[in-house]
Amino acid sequence: MPLSRRGLLTTTAAVASLPACAATTTRHRPETLRTGFENLAAKSYAPLRGKKVGLVTNPTGVTRDVRHIVDVMHADGRVNLTAVFGPEHGFRGTAQAGGSEGRYDDPATGLPVYDTYLKNGRPLADVFTASGVDIVVFDIQDVGARFYTYIWTLYDCMEAARLAGRPFLVLDRPNPVTGRAAQGPVLHREFASFVGRQPIAQAHGMTVAELARLFNKEFLAAPVELDTVLMSGWKRSEFYDASGLPWVPPSPNMPTPDTALVYSGTGLFEGTNLSEGRGTTRPFELLGAEGIDRRWAAAAERVGLPGVHFREAYFTPTFSKFQGKTVGGVQIHVHDRAAYDPVRTGVALLVTAKKVWSGFSWRSDNWIDKLTGSTLVRTMIDAGADTDEVVAGWQEELAAFRRMRKKYLVYG
Repeated sequence: MPLSRRGLLTTTAAVASLPACAATTTRHRPETLRTGFENLAAKSYAPLRGKKVGLVTNPTGVTRDVRHIVDVMHADGRVNLTAVFGPEHGFRGTAQAGGSEGRYDDPATGLPVYDTYLKNGRPLADVFTASGVDIVVFDIQDVGARFYTYIWTLYDCMEAARLAGRPFLVLDRPNPVTGRAAQGPVLHREFASFVGRQPIAQAHGMTVAELARLFNKEFLAAPVELDTVLMSGWKRSEFYDASGLPWVPPSPNMPTPDTALVYSGTGLFEGTNLSEGRGTTRPFELLGAEGIDRRWAAAAERVGLPGVHFREAYFTPTFSKFQGKTVGGVQIHVHDRAAYDPVRTGVALLVTAKKVWSGFSWRSDNWIDKLTGSTLVRTMIDAGADTDEVVAGWQEELAAFRRMRKKYLVYG
């Protein structure tokens, strides 16, 4: 039976929801890598002994058999967990982007849960003080991008713990997209926001414990009393599937490690009028808008970016931009993760989208400047610069950040 155009587009959208990023699965034996929490528990929670413990965490704070560490610690007589602090999306993960769960008592444990989202400085310090905890512990899975807010929850909580006179302990987890190199533009302080508090690279190439050490020495008004429990068995060159750990989506639109792989580049489309794939099963891998056709994928493919191909795709977001409308665009297919540069790829997609689609525009609030950390990317693309010219524009600042970053790397 012949397909109508609507039927063809619906079929194409369904195919577009299939996994896009090629990955070689090379899992460790489960006991090879141990997270910071696993090493803390193996030491009988020694750094927490005799203290009332407050834990900053979300659904990613799990053991390898997917028990939440709040539940594990609450049931363990060796540790006195007395409060939980939830970030954006909440402790149990019930809130969408830009939301949180507020203050409540956790039904599973009875523990008080406090909301940290959009709090910092003295107001957040007052939350720590009111909770009565003696030490603040952080355990959240990051994805390696400057504009992913959990690292700034880390920063804000470190500063607030200092103001409240509480020590701070970070439990480390892998950077899922490796810790090989920092990539992309560096934030300018005048563009600081919750998607970038301090001047680090767009793809920072660090773990949360390494970032905590950098924040403490380079950016906090004064150092907090900081301790870190490192992983054992993690190598900087490894992607998440080598860890043997379960993947729990850190946020509703970060469903797989494949999403994390592309996010530090395609997250920039939040600063445009194009859909970044929210409301589909492949957010940040599917990009598009009404009026875009096959020419965008063809233009992106001609750039010759390493490790990635682009396919013409059609999809219908169930929420967010273009909700309920069929849009055209691209699906990103990463075929060589080691060669792939997500930030360069994101810039190339912005450049080519603007060239092939007359409807392209930046968000009216210039949110792109917050995401990239300055006006450089937006103004260069508007002036007609190509991908290589835009990327060249941030190399000096990136080299300076890489020199600073090197002092805080603790894994080989």
